[in-house]
Amino acid sequence: MITKVCAFYQFAALPDYRELREPLRAFCAGLSLKGSVLLANEGINGTIAGAPDAIDAFAHELAHGDLFSGRLNNLELKLSTSEAMPFGRLKVRLKKEIVTLGDAAADPTRQVGTYIEAAEWNALISAPDTLVLDTRNAFEVAMGTFEGAVDPEIKSFGQFKDFAAQQLDPTKHRKIAMFCTGGIRCEKASAHLLARGFAEVYHLKGGILRYLEEVPEAQSRWRGECFVFDERVALGHGLQERDKGHGRDE
Repeated sequence: MITKVCAFYQFAALPDYRELREPLRAFCAGLSLKGSVLLANEGINGTIAGAPDAIDAFAHELAHGDLFSGRLNNLELKLSTSEAMPFGRLKVRLKKEIVTLGDAAADPTRQVGTYIEAAEWNALISAPDTLVLDTRNAFEVAMGTFEGAVDPEIKSFGQFKDFAAQQLDPTKHRKIAMFCTGGIRCEKASAHLLARGFAEVYHLKGGILRYLEEVPEAQSRWRGECFVFDERVALGHGLQERDKGHGRDE
């Protein structure tokens, strides 16, 4: 049976996140789901996998069920498939942040950059006045990125704020477009830059995964593969698992 994989996140106020952990774990276990879920005061983030009907039930519960009482009504979901279960077990963990940046001023529930749909991304990053930033870790960038994107050369996302402080200037870099795997890191990075006085900040809605799903390969500005944090390792256009020993044919 084909395994369905669901990557998801939403920044939302969850002051009761500690109390949500066990009910959410029990719900996932009841559906025989495996993967990792992070809960924090600022929201939820995770990737889980299981039978297609179980994933559908999980997604419905997050957005419409009693567990979160309608607070996850703007959930960012990306669905793909795997030939085998890509996770060994289920983990539901409590964190200070669902994606760690370490900047209290970066609050996507208060302000965030402008979302750009996948179909509009090529035009934005092709504009000569746009600085295109890859907000992922260096080893991810090495596997694939967009043409012309700047690699901050960071080992972890928490280092992005140091890169921004040292290399970015709101008076010089007036139009910034950022991207990441699923959207969560660049969403928080955009909040960070707005808090620092950058006026025009954009980010790819749904991240690289949404772009690879929606944009035909013949029109794509993406080069290489997209690293994913599970046993599939990397995905290509159409969110297809790629041959682990070969890259994209140019």
